[in-house]
Parts: sequence; structure tokens; C-alpha cells
Amino acid sequence: MSMIAVFFGRLFIAVIFIVSGINKLIHVNDTNAMISAAGLPGGLAIPTGLFELIAGICLALGIATRLWSILLAGFVLLTILFFHREFSDPLQAMAAMKNLAIAGGLLCLFGYGNTRWSYDAMRARRRGELAAHQAQLHASEAELRAARAEGRAEAAGAPVVVRKGPFWRR
Repeated sequence: MSMIAVFFGRLFIAVIFIVSGINKLIHVNDTNAMISAAGLPGGLAIPTGLFELIAGICLALGIATRLWSILLAGFVLLTILFFHREFSDPLQAMAAMKNLAIAGGLLCLFGYGNTRWSYDAMRARRRGELAAHQAQLHASEAELRAARAEGRAEAAGAPVVVRKGPFWRR
């Protein structure tokens, strides 16, 4: 049940960034004006919008969840410093608390990282299957070598390595 909650939590947080990134890309001039008003270089609307959109999509799909969640947590905390630092204004204080809560959720995602129903989990399962297959191959090779050493390989139909002189022959 907790994995279902993590899955939906990941999707809900991702939606925030997908919608915000799309809005920034649609309203580039307004976003640039807001960024310039905060004392940051003007022209950051498109990179910021793309970052939020790509990060949100990656979170939704579970691609590099831990990386994107820590990057987005830092991004959200920086927005508090640059855009919501006027704590005497109730609206700014509320926006700062909202961003703090989002950063907390992102840090929880960082902690859980590769959960079910994500690309990361699928990749980890595939790696585990590949490692198990390779271990099985190594085990059968070791059994064959042991059989050859005991002289039972001929009975099994495998070639026997016999040492004659300084070279090994089959």
C-alpha cells in the first residue's frame, strides 16, 4: 500500500513541474520579467521552463528519480530565496511554506528513489536478471571444468584437455 502512495505522490509532484514548465514556456515574456524583477539575468525563462518540464516528465515516468528529485528540491529552495523572501507579506510567506513542503516531498522521493512502477525499478530488475544469468553461466562452466578435471567429461560428451609436453591439447 505504501508503494501505491509513493507512486501517486511522485505523479502529483511531477504534475506541479510539468504544468509550471509549460506555463513558463508559453508565457516567456512574463516569466523573463518576473525573473529580471528578482535580480536574476533575463533570458532564463526558456531554460527554466525546459528544466521543469523535463524534470517533471522524468519524475512522472520514474527516470533517474533520485537525481531529478534532488535537483528539483534545490531548485524549489532557491525559489524561496529569490522570489518568496518577503516573509512579512502573508502571501509570500505562504508561497515559501508551500515550496518548503514541495522540497520536503522531493527529498522523500530522493529517499525512496527506485520504487515500483518506474523506469528505474524496471532497469534494476533487468540488471538483476542479467546478473543471475551470468552467475548461472559461470556455475555451469565451473561444473564442466570440474568434470574435466575428474575425467568424467568424456562420458558427458565434452572435450577433454590432456597435457602432453609443454602445451595443452584437446
